[in-house]
Amino acid sequence: MKNKRKIVQYFLIFFPKKKERNIFQSLFHQQTLLNQLREVTGTTDVQLLQQALQVSNGDLGEAVAFLTEKNAKVPQQDEATYYQTSQVASDRYISVGSQADTNVIDLTGDDKDDLQRAIALSLEESSRAFRETGITDEEQAISRVLEASIAENKASLKRTHTEVWSDSPNPHDRKRIDNCPVGLKNVGNTCWFSAVIQSLFNLLEFQRLVLNYSPPARVHDLPRNQKEHRNLPFMQELRNLFSLMVGSKRKYVDPSRAVEILKDAFKSSESQQQDVSEFTHKLLDWLEDAFQMKAEEDREGEKPKNPMVELFYGRFLAVGVLEGKKFENTEMFGQYPLQVNGFKDLHECLEAAMIEGEIESLHSAENSARSGQEHWFTELPPVLTFELSRFEFNQALGRPEKIHNKLEFPSMLYMDRYMDRNREVTRIKREEIRRLKEHLTLLQQRLERYLSYGSGPKRFPLADVLQYAMEFASSKPVCTSPVEDIDTSAPPGGTTGQQFIPPWQASGPPTVPPVAQSHRVPLHKPFTQSRLPPDLPMHPAPRHITEEELRVLESCLHRWRSEVENDTRDLQGSITRIHRTVEVMYADKSMMQVPYRLHAVLVHEGQANAGHYWAYIYDPHQRCWMKYNDISVTKSSWEELVRDSFGGYRNASAYCLMYINDKKPFLIEEEFDKETGQILSGMDKLPPDLKQYVKEDNEMFDKEIEEWDVLQARKAQQEKLALATMQVRVVTQRAPQQDPEYMEQPSPTHDSKRLQEDTERAISRATAEQEERSPEALLNAAIKLEYSRLLRLAQDDAAPGIDFRLQHIIVYLIQNQAPKKILERTLLTQFADRNLAFDERCKSIMNVARSKLDLIKPEEVNIDEYEMWHQDYRNFRETTIFMITGLELFQKNNFVEALMYLIYAYQYNKELLLKGLYRGHNEELLGHYRRQCLLKLNEQAAAMFESTEEVEVTIGLGIMNELVVPCIPLLLVHDTERDLLAVEDMRNRWCSYLGQEMEANLQEKLTDFLPKLLDCSTEIKSFHDPPKLPTYSTLELCERFSRTVAALNKRHAEGR
Repeated sequence: MKNKRKIVQYFLIFFPKKKERNIFQSLFHQQTLLNQLREVTGTTDVQLLQQALQVSNGDLGEAVAFLTEKNAKVPQQDEATYYQTSQVASDRYISVGSQADTNVIDLTGDDKDDLQRAIALSLEESSRAFRETGITDEEQAISRVLEASIAENKASLKRTHTEVWSDSPNPHDRKRIDNCPVGLKNVGNTCWFSAVIQSLFNLLEFQRLVLNYSPPARVHDLPRNQKEHRNLPFMQELRNLFSLMVGSKRKYVDPSRAVEILKDAFKSSESQQQDVSEFTHKLLDWLEDAFQMKAEEDREGEKPKNPMVELFYGRFLAVGVLEGKKFENTEMFGQYPLQVNGFKDLHECLEAAMIEGEIESLHSAENSARSGQEHWFTELPPVLTFELSRFEFNQALGRPEKIHNKLEFPSMLYMDRYMDRNREVTRIKREEIRRLKEHLTLLQQRLERYLSYGSGPKRFPLADVLQYAMEFASSKPVCTSPVEDIDTSAPPGGTTGQQFIPPWQASGPPTVPPVAQSHRVPLHKPFTQSRLPPDLPMHPAPRHITEEELRVLESCLHRWRSEVENDTRDLQGSITRIHRTVEVMYADKSMMQVPYRLHAVLVHEGQANAGHYWAYIYDPHQRCWMKYNDISVTKSSWEELVRDSFGGYRNASAYCLMYINDKKPFLIEEEFDKETGQILSGMDKLPPDLKQYVKEDNEMFDKEIEEWDVLQARKAQQEKLALATMQVRVVTQRAPQQDPEYMEQPSPTHDSKRLQEDTERAISRATAEQEERSPEALLNAAIKLEYSRLLRLAQDDAAPGIDFRLQHIIVYLIQNQAPKKILERTLLTQFADRNLAFDERCKSIMNVARSKLDLIKPEEVNIDEYEMWHQDYRNFRETTIFMITGLELFQKNNFVEALMYLIYAYQYNKELLLKGLYRGHNEELLGHYRRQCLLKLNEQAAAMFESTEEVEVTIGLGIMNELVVPCIPLLLVHDTERDLLAVEDMRNRWCSYLGQEMEANLQEKLTDFLPKLLDCSTEIKSFHDPPKLPTYSTLELCERFSRTVAALNKRHAEGR
């Protein structure tokens, strides 16, 4: 019974009861022939396939001949269809390592031998498959239908190794914050596991069932069969995993044990893992088996109730007619598969899934030979899951292709129209909608004739055509042709010269102009001259028209245009009313009694052969959507869910929708303590054995944190001791205190010399302007003058290529509104420079400045704050050097070296900008060149891969793995539109190769690489150390900055 139910879940081929076994055999045999015929001919039109079988009386050879002859009559259409199916996403993506297929048989010609060879080849394939696998033709037909209904991840088929998350060595980075949801670690391309498990875990009723599960008493000592050997250990690991997700102190937990049991069971004889849809089916099967064993033990002698069946399984009624014979059959279903292609929203998918074939005979008393069936739900499960089949099988390429079409789905789904109890009402409404849509199609066709008028390739709105005609008729009439009224004897300026006789008007041989003519007369060239002659009308106009003719014509055109506009408005209004009528057809309260709220959306990004999975899950307590992406769990929004799930915008789209009955709140409600009435949360939700399990794990994590803290404290103590030792040595040797390198150098370098000159100029001006000549008075005056100069620089608008902040720290501090005490101490440090001591006047001022520095008390100027501001300035200069170096390398097309400089420049700059708008450089500029550098590297790597040369391919993939892929999370983390589009472009470039023929080793490398590229996580797993920076003086830094900006402006002006 269970296997039969699974087949119904996969295919929706609904089989009647045993007493109608002949109907079952006929349906199944017909389906098998249809699948074989579709595979041989590549025809996907079901009605055409059924017609071929009917004409041939079930003979496969004659059916193929019928189809190939029929297709041969329209070769152009078939050719176009073929190229639409097999063409890659973009013309710029070339074929990689393509080879001709010598086994392809041409069925478009008239050669009957080819036809027989195709049939024989198909039958031989079926026979050989049976000999090798022991699977019958009917089972192979089911397998083919299953293959044609799956759009999930096959990248692990040829993967030689997997990418595993690397944990941060700092346990504080892995510590859970408050009661945030716990993520799941990706232990090797297991994002599919995380997405499904998180969706089920957040169904609190399901969570309670798993946590409180206890194995049957009879199997505590020794399980009886293989199923118990497998399912019971998995249930225990799932309980352990759920308990950690409830009470762990970790930010994310490791699901390796549960995953390993699943992987071992999923592997076939060829060690090939099945897809994520099969995983979901099998997971529920295992849970059903485990709970069934427990239910049978708890209710001896009674029919046991299985909570998994009650939670996830429903029933439907298949009402059908087969060759004039009516039948009804009730079946169970779990996950309900829906086709996506050709539909715009979920209701359209459901309507199509609920009706198969021609169903007119179902509603009529007359006996008819037509066949078809309707499906009506008799009992819906509390958790209603839809599988969205987002792929089609490309017959030409022999592989599945993902369907990226947009499919909308609501947050609240009313299932009343699909219930058996509403069968008659729904049929009436469906018939009314069908009639309205037929009328709508007619109205749209009529409206199109008004909006696209004409018989040529270019069409225009009829109202505009009449308006243009009216404007033409109303133009001022002219009496000459537009060519004859041009004076060809004069230049455009109006001066008259020698009469020019065109060659086609000359009656004799060309005449030579008189020698006495002193100048050459310029000729007007009407087809090349940019300015029109002044007497040429600006618009075409009628040649001859009377006032009476114009009056009659204008009257008619006005009337006709008014009639056309009224007709267009009436048609548009009628179309709008029909749309509204269809939209509200099921809006009455009687058809809104079965509400299902969207609980989770499982998303796949990538192609049919490779991709990444994550889930959006609604949190009813916080009333927001959460995004579960492996170890990352973040707040999201309905808008983000729509963008990632509807499809049509990116390579991401929903492949599974989980709805829950909105009238059964127990599904998502927390459990209450029976004695206190308080909500159970955290460890209180766990049974005793799991409490102990989580407690032990938390103690291990606490110990890891404690050991880390001790280690860090020891390191800090050693660093402090080393620093103290160094300071003692400095005091012993009486070495002068060194200020920051941009303020003072131990020897007169470029920076210190320039700073010394600025200081001396301020002292000289103060000496000239100040009457009192005491050192302290001169110092105060010089500081005021220097501050005024720097203040003007800070307030001036700098020319392009000049950044006054690079010239002096005070400019940086002023622009970022540093405290006054920080500014004063910094200026005092400048005037306390020992290099000033070349004459007595400067030496005395320097000594006063140093004395003032010594007198500053800690409570007056916070030394930590002072150091922080100076460290920020050092970081600003360092960021500038990263930026300049990266931009210089980028302009030299050295993208490999430029990338790291630009990456670190952007990251450091962003940290600076978090503290203030003027702490760093233009973020958009850095973001643009960081993005462009990655795109250039992606382009280079893709070109190397396309070369198919082993060395080039290895280098190209190395560039992607070592440089591009580690940087993608940096573009995703801030979620800016341009960065997202750049990532999408890079991914599309590589995903396009999935639809191309290539050598086996290239295919293996591609399938190994794509999951890394398609990983949507924003977790930065590994990164290169920042490149070492050279030391530049302030003058050199300012000059390089100016040159780089000038080069960028020139590049921008040239459009590069």
